[in-house]
Amino acid sequence: MDNAGLDRLTDCAERLWRVHGAQLPIEGLTLARRTTPSGPFHGVYKPSLCVVLRGAKISRLGSQAFRYDAGKCLIASLDVPIRAEVVEASPTAPYLAFALNLDTTLVAEMLIGARGGDAGEGPTLPALAVHEMDEALIDPLARLLALAETPGDIPVLAPMLHREIVWRLLNGPQGAALRQVGLAGNRLSQIGQAIGWIRQNFTQTLSVAHLAALAGMSAATFHRHFKAATGMTPVQYQKSLRLQEARRLLLSEGRDVARIGFAIGYDSPSQFSREYRRMFGAPPGRDLAQMRREVAMVPSR
Repeated sequence: MDNAGLDRLTDCAERLWRVHGAQLPIEGLTLARRTTPSGPFHGVYKPSLCVVLRGAKISRLGSQAFRYDAGKCLIASLDVPIRAEVVEASPTAPYLAFALNLDTTLVAEMLIGARGGDAGEGPTLPALAVHEMDEALIDPLARLLALAETPGDIPVLAPMLHREIVWRLLNGPQGAALRQVGLAGNRLSQIGQAIGWIRQNFTQTLSVAHLAALAGMSAATFHRHFKAATGMTPVQYQKSLRLQEARRLLLSEGRDVARIGFAIGYDSPSQFSREYRRMFGAPPGRDLAQMRREVAMVPSR
């Protein structure tokens, strides 16, 4: 991305942050800004495009690390639990980025229109991919951000700009990653059906045979393609979702640790505490105390 294009997006994002903060009035479009590096934090990425305008971030999927800094973008093609951290940010050069959720139905529609529904069957790619920003994306992204300053235009123009952005992505260096979002018959889409089941039923006992049947694969083939896409096994994926939900419950409800463990599917409180500590670096009670201290230190915008 050239400096003029990056500056155009950065100036607009800074103006919007001062008015709206993280949540913009355009559905599926959010900002992020930090004046200091963050520690590791956990979350679930939906199919989306994330563009870094200043600073740098690392997102980890299983054992894979994806670093993206100013002028680079990340494509997430599946719902995947990640561990991320902002690694470059300062008061004089704050980390600044925005994320746009991608409508998988729209991606599929445009892909069918462009390729007659046949894009071939390639290897299963990781659910995250980092690329240099395509110059062709700058103008539609800048116009989409600017819509937040003219909210009356959003209902009419935002859907048109979403279509243009998806089209540019499909025909740019991010195309291979994005095509995985829209191909109904490809392996990643089949894996996505199993992921949807896990996300809806993460407290239940997991059966790889059942998930493989949902994906229309043998158990061995399913296991191989699931790990290629997500960087983890189905059991590890489920465990990550369970523990992230446990952390949310701890912070929002402050319930008894053992009860939270049972609520998310653990039969053994000691196993729950042990796996929680392995993921978050501290047992549940100590982690909750630290989260509350951090929340209390965050100034209001």
